[in-house]
Amino acid sequence: MAAELPKPGTAAPKSGVVVPNAPVWYQRLGARVIWLLIRVVTATLRFRWENRSGHTIEAPGGPLIYCVWHNRLALSMDAYYREAAPRSRGCGLAAMVSASKDGALLAAVLAAFRVQPVRGSSSRRGRQALLELTSWAQRGYDLAITPDGPRGPCYVVQSGVISLAQLTGRPIVPVSYYAQWKLQMKTWDRFQIPLPFSRCDMVFGEPIQVPRDADETRREEIRRRLEQTLKAMSKD
Repeated sequence: MAAELPKPGTAAPKSGVVVPNAPVWYQRLGARVIWLLIRVVTATLRFRWENRSGHTIEAPGGPLIYCVWHNRLALSMDAYYREAAPRSRGCGLAAMVSASKDGALLAAVLAAFRVQPVRGSSSRRGRQALLELTSWAQRGYDLAITPDGPRGPCYVVQSGVISLAQLTGRPIVPVSYYAQWKLQMKTWDRFQIPLPFSRCDMVFGEPIQVPRDADETRREEIRRRLEQTLKAMSKD
C-alpha cells in the first residue's frame, strides 16, 4: 500500500537498488474495477468542502505536499481533482506507493486516476523514492503521501513526510474527511470505504512549512503538530 519515506541520511539497504514489483495483468484489471467503483460511489456522495489551505481560484499557489491518513485513500484522488488541482499551478500529482506486491495494485489504481506512482518505503527503495519525489517536485508536480503507511501504527505520523518537505521546500497540506455512512475494515489502518449517498465532509488544512535548516528538535515539533492536526481533522 502507500508508503512512508526514511529520514535524509538514512543508510541505503545493503542489497543495493531494489526494483519495485510491477502490476501483473490481474492487478491491472482489478485496478480498473476499483477505479470504476470509486467513480460511481463518489458521483453519489454529498460533499461539503472546507479549504483552509489559502489556495483559491483567484490566487492559486505553487505545488504542495498533500498528506492524508492511509485509511482515507479511497476518496483522496477524487478530492485532489475536484478541489486541489484547479487551485494549484502544479503540473499533476505524484504519490508515494510501496514497492511491494501489494503496492503494485495501488500503483495501478493511481495510474488509472492519472497520478504518477513513485515506488518506495522506509524499508524498501527509500532513498531512490526520496530522490524521485524530489525530482517530481522540481518539475512542478504536487506530491501526496500517507504519513502512517504502509504498515502503521495507525494515526502516527512518521518522519518521512517531514524529510520530504524539508528537502523540497514545499508546504505540507493535511487532508482528511468524514463520511457519514461507511464500512470500516478490520485492518491495521481501519480502512474506510464510504457508502453511496453518504454525506462527506472534506477538509484541507492550513499549510505547514518545514524550514530547510530545521534541526531534529524542530523537526519533531513539526511532526507532532502535523499528527495532532490530522487527528483533529479526522472523525471516526
